[in-house]
Amino acid sequence: MDYKGFLANFRRIACVMSVNLKEEGDNRYFVVDANDAYKKTVVQDPKDFVCNVPYTRYIPKAVNFEALCDTCVMNDRPVHTYFNIELYKAWMEVFMTPLESDDPDRKMLLFSYEMNTKVEIDKLTDISTETAGNVIKTCLMLRETNDFQKTMNAVVKDIREQCGAKGCCILLTDFEKRQYSILSESFDTGVEAPPQASYSSEHFGKVVETWPRLVHKSNCFLFTNEKGMEEARKVAPEWMDTLKYEGIETLVVYPLRSDDKTIGYIWAGNFDPEKVMMIKETLSLTAFILSAEIANEQNNRRIKIMSQTDMLTGVYNRNAMNNRISDDVNGKKEIKKPFGVFFIDVNGLKTVNDTKGHLAGDDLLKDVADTLKELNPGKNEIYRVGGDEYMIIAPDTACEEFKNSEKSLLENSERESRAHFAVGSCHSDENSDVLKAMQIADARMYERKAEYYLRHPEYEWHSKRG
Repeated sequence: MDYKGFLANFRRIACVMSVNLKEEGDNRYFVVDANDAYKKTVVQDPKDFVCNVPYTRYIPKAVNFEALCDTCVMNDRPVHTYFNIELYKAWMEVFMTPLESDDPDRKMLLFSYEMNTKVEIDKLTDISTETAGNVIKTCLMLRETNDFQKTMNAVVKDIREQCGAKGCCILLTDFEKRQYSILSESFDTGVEAPPQASYSSEHFGKVVETWPRLVHKSNCFLFTNEKGMEEARKVAPEWMDTLKYEGIETLVVYPLRSDDKTIGYIWAGNFDPEKVMMIKETLSLTAFILSAEIANEQNNRRIKIMSQTDMLTGVYNRNAMNNRISDDVNGKKEIKKPFGVFFIDVNGLKTVNDTKGHLAGDDLLKDVADTLKELNPGKNEIYRVGGDEYMIIAPDTACEEFKNSEKSLLENSERESRAHFAVGSCHSDENSDVLKAMQIADARMYERKAEYYLRHPEYEWHSKRG
């Protein structure tokens, strides 16, 4: 059948594709003919365009594209979708329409598309009624509560149910630091969730690092049958073997992108293949919305961390200490008893700043902070509350353990070639009012500091108390 005249009437980029039903792999999907607009996108000179060749001659192999072709011809109905395609850093609107074929073993379709580097919101909203209902529900859930984690848990559970999947998960990624963590997951009744430890394993990290290649600069990674799984096995054999062992027969993975960076993935597994178009449509738009929501939450957290972190030493700053004490006094977040409080002040800082410069003084401050971090790491709360002063809150710490910590600090307070510091302490057994405990610890630290300068007259003491 001659399609040249038919294609010449198309202003949009268009080509006629064939799906050879008796073939698999690259021999299944052919470009039969194309208009000049399509030819210009795949070859420099339209005269070099060759008809009736596998589509992979002109564009990289894309399992998602093949799935769209199959959906169009096997269901004998048009396909319309709009998605972000990483290969071209653009949004693509795809149209596929089944055509008449004079060969029963070969189905024909018209493939046409438009691309734009910026998303067009109107096209995102051109979706089925079912998908629109699903996405609207997701948007409403995102506004139901200020508890981000609770919201994400509800959204993931709802997405899993919308897709009729056995499992659904949002995974956060930081490829530069090679850090991967589960934000939220939901599994159907009777389906056992993987242990949390498995997500931090080296094997899981290597699996996640194959996902960009599986997505292959498209908008998602998908398989709905053994054939698709076999194609994926060429890229990630170990993961595919694991999925097969776990009984995963269908899977779709969508990247979550913000500012041209992948910040995570959302995936759904073991869904009904008959619903694949609805699932892709739902997840495509949902991923777009969730990417913005998660990126916004991450930015807010970064801003909060920066507002409460001392940039020089990496410990909490005075603002964080004030908030922590206020939360305890107001009963918003009490310091778990028994507790202890340390005040630590760097000795000799003014002399070092005046004689060796402020960079040397900064090294002293960082050295003391490093010493404090070594004391019960992960339990103590360390704050830099002034230029040369630190405070430690030791929650849920018995008096004997606290005294051992004080002994360790004192032993390290005048080490040779290390920063010197003064220490004052108070445990809740002595005074359970955190503000009074702080005053006692501060006074004791001051006494030790005065004693230190009597022993070291070579250091100038710029006392903050006159």
